[in-house]
Amino acid sequence: MSGDKLSALQWRILEVLAGVEPPWTLTGGAALAGVHLKHRTTKDLDLFWHGRNQLGPLPVAIRDRLTAANLEVDVLQSSDTFFQLRVRSEEAVCVVDLVAESVAPIEAPVQVRVRDLSIAVDTPQEILVNKLCALLGRAEIRDLVDVRSLLRAGADLTKALGDAPRKDAGFSPLTLAWVLRDIRPTSLAAVTDLSEAEAKELETFKDQLISSLLEVSAPQ
Repeated sequence: MSGDKLSALQWRILEVLAGVEPPWTLTGGAALAGVHLKHRTTKDLDLFWHGRNQLGPLPVAIRDRLTAANLEVDVLQSSDTFFQLRVRSEEAVCVVDLVAESVAPIEAPVQVRVRDLSIAVDTPQEILVNKLCALLGRAEIRDLVDVRSLLRAGADLTKALGDAPRKDAGFSPLTLAWVLRDIRPTSLAAVTDLSEAEAKELETFKDQLISSLLEVSAPQ
């Protein structure tokens, strides 16, 4: 698919792992960059196994496949539900997150064919829900950029706010509004890929999002 923002290494990793059973679902920034929006680059790949309580033998199988493809693999983090790998080729590096997500997706993944690969990809609406929950926990600029781009592309904020507590029991629009106040895109422009103008635009979007969250939270 032309115009996508994934690197050659990222596509190579997806190709090597395409036959893993049970199959994974591509989600997060990589799903947006490679399939849905193509609005930014990303250094990561997020591979989810929906409806699983643990990864089991999957990380070993993943690492063996990547190593057999002459890629260098290092384990950065490991647990029953989360495994993080650093994958290197001669030209590039990619971080691959393997996640067992016991909570069922809000929307079923879609099967897409891209670059001769048939892969499951989370829908934009599903990713919006996950991004709102991510903002609550880590408040990163990239998540705010993704939320803005998803909403501009037609994702439903009201529905996502209603669905988010199914993913994170501690989520509420009011709590997210409180967290967003401390994100300062204009202050972080120098250490991100944002220009000063882009940072100001993102600051404006953040303020608008906070207003929307407070409006949803107001007593009826």
